[in-house]
Amino acid sequence: MFENTTYEAIRDRMLARVSDKLDKREGSVIWDTHSPTAAELQILYIELDTILREAYGDTASREFLILRCRERGIAPYPAVRAVLRGEFTPADIDVTGKRFNIGSMNYRVTEKTGDGAYQVECETAGAAGNRYLGSMIPIDYIDGLQTAELTQVLIPGEDEEGTEDLRQRYFSSFAEKAFGGNAADYMEKTNAIPGVGRTKVTRVWNGDISPSSMIPSADVSAWYEGIIGTLEGESAAWLTAVYTAAAQKKLTTAGTVLLTITDAEYGPASDTLVAAVQNEIDPEGNAGDGYGLAPIGHVVTVKSAAAVTVNVEAKITLEVGYSRESVQGAIDEAVSGYLLELRRAWADRSYLVVRISQIEARILNIPGIVDIQDTLLNGAGNNLTLGAFEIPIYGGVSG
Repeated sequence: MFENTTYEAIRDRMLARVSDKLDKREGSVIWDTHSPTAAELQILYIELDTILREAYGDTASREFLILRCRERGIAPYPAVRAVLRGEFTPADIDVTGKRFNIGSMNYRVTEKTGDGAYQVECETAGAAGNRYLGSMIPIDYIDGLQTAELTQVLIPGEDEEGTEDLRQRYFSSFAEKAFGGNAADYMEKTNAIPGVGRTKVTRVWNGDISPSSMIPSADVSAWYEGIIGTLEGESAAWLTAVYTAAAQKKLTTAGTVLLTITDAEYGPASDTLVAAVQNEIDPEGNAGDGYGLAPIGHVVTVKSAAAVTVNVEAKITLEVGYSRESVQGAIDEAVSGYLLELRRAWADRSYLVVRISQIEARILNIPGIVDIQDTLLNGAGNNLTLGAFEIPIYGGVSG
């Protein structure tokens, strides 16, 4: 705003207010007294311009954006540690609490999940914890240990929320109020859970079920009366609860919510992450009772977005001096980057479309590639339209 209010402009305005009867040339007393004052005033205008920039959400730097967000009850998502699957031999050895190393990362075994299988947490918070898989070296001696290996990322680690993502959340807080189990509330709370990337909320997701069809008929009632006496324990209790609820017209589709999620790297969520989110939002043992973040009466089901592998076939013409091997890495990066962009936008769209034109345009931008033609996606020459809960995963480019 004050970019034109320079030292020279301020000094000239000040000198213009002095009578021409006095000497105002450079080196004169008038000049020497006004010049440093103009320099100080320029500094004040620079500071004032900075204050104005930092006072608004769309121009504030991270430090001051965080202060603005506090007024809306928003804070940056902190960095979280990656949780991985570790496999150890022999299977009967107990390594709970032990520390291991791969490269520059240290890991601690936190929980046993099966014979020789454990959950392992990276000691360094952030996405760097997702980087390594393979053989681990024990930091302390473990008697009898034969092998230790990280085999899978269960809950991806995340870096602290980026400035532009935080800025977007700040503006979104004005557009839609997150309250009482509305869609914005579910997205905000679910996305804040460590390891979750994006969330798609579907209300009354079992609305295709007719409540009237669940009311038992005379034949069903006769079948129930005949069989209930032959059952005992959990089977009898379950059948009685379902039959009684149906007979008393208590079964309804209202209050059901489906949360479909991706992990922090915008890929399919692991079973471990899905279970963690389910337990946080609406524990299965107390569905609808309000023991999680979901309001009382909301029965929430958490699922992972389904992965659809995208295989690309195309005839690629190269410039002289280039080989397919020399450009393959750039091709993989370009196409996988495009699919990542789609996955990032998945929660905001009804469905995703993988477009041949986009893939061809990105491949043509790679140095050394002259032309591309006859492009196929999963064997078809059309754009690939995915379902509402499907996301594209890169399968490779061939041809």
